[in-house]
Amino acid sequence: MDSNPALCAAIANHITTNPQQRITFAQFMDMALYHPEYGYYSSDAVKIGFKDSDFFTSPNLCADFGELLAEQFLQMWEILGKPVPFSLVEMGAGQGLLALHILKYHQLHYPDFFTALEYIIVEKSPTLRQQQQQRLQDFPVRWCNLEDIPPNAIAGCFFSNELVDAFPVHQFILETGELREIYVTTDQNNQETNPPCPSFVEVTGEPSTPQLAEYLDLLEIDLTQSAYPDGYRSEINLAALDWLSIVADRLQRGYVLTIDYGYPASRYYNPRRSQGTLQCYYQHRFHDNPYINIGRQDITAHVDFTALERWGERCSLEKVGFIQQGLFLMALGLGDRIAALSSQQQSLSQLLQRRDSLHQLIDPTGLGGFGVLIQSKGLDNTEISQPLLGLTLPK
Repeated sequence: MDSNPALCAAIANHITTNPQQRITFAQFMDMALYHPEYGYYSSDAVKIGFKDSDFFTSPNLCADFGELLAEQFLQMWEILGKPVPFSLVEMGAGQGLLALHILKYHQLHYPDFFTALEYIIVEKSPTLRQQQQQRLQDFPVRWCNLEDIPPNAIAGCFFSNELVDAFPVHQFILETGELREIYVTTDQNNQETNPPCPSFVEVTGEPSTPQLAEYLDLLEIDLTQSAYPDGYRSEINLAALDWLSIVADRLQRGYVLTIDYGYPASRYYNPRRSQGTLQCYYQHRFHDNPYINIGRQDITAHVDFTALERWGERCSLEKVGFIQQGLFLMALGLGDRIAALSSQQQSLSQLLQRRDSLHQLIDPTGLGGFGVLIQSKGLDNTEISQPLLGLTLPK
């Protein structure tokens, strides 16, 4: 298949230099996506959009997604007493489209807020950072690593759209009722001399860290129940907890807004979901084999929102609300935008295309079914009591 030979060689070398001749699936996924030279997000392989790409996100459809988020950020600023600066920290900004839509909207409609705004992008991919810098060159945006932000430095909002699903995950499997971790090793049966790309196979072993069991304890998931069949496998996203710890530490007062596809823990670890949620995206097709197209495809796992909520509580993040993206956007005014279509002076094809884009944002079987989790830190009772627009459902 279409794997990157240099990346495969780097992963194989990492395996063979490991004393146990194996690495965790999380390490494999991390290298496949984020290897500094050859990883999917570090190279020119990552393609987002509709044409000649692997997947698209809400900002690719239309500017409305970013403009409605901009309305929510404005209200957050007002609730916090209009601090200057109000920092918007976008983590994993893709091609910079969402930032562009938010900044243009604020500049046009809310100049006072725009003046008070400090827009920061945290981006791991050098390829995407370059695209962002080119697209946003007319706006005052700065780029940095999350770790470079000092503790308690941010008054504002940390936010992300389809970021957490791309964090490397540990995979586990139940064998005779015991929690076993899935590791990756090289295929010793492949005897070909210097193959263009080494083959990788899975083996199981003792968990690499007690944090895997602690994670399940946090969620009150008991895999010893008879409902869980032998061979049941799923994922654990320890990286998401590490990320949220850093975000909470950097936030002095304000919000954390996370948009992604995922489930509460009770659905995520439902005994009937016996093969987990891992998916790969390659040229707008998805499958579940991470050992092909290595370095050329995206690898993701659904987000466990219960884990973010409960770990957030340990990090002084209070849950403000959890809602589906479609309902969130409708509460922010997307329904009004759909209703206004009939009065717009556009060609029929333009109107139909725009209507389709708006409906895709709220389709409960697609983007509209994504989860929106909002958490807060450092708010006083008066600020906490003010409901956020996006969480205010119509009567």
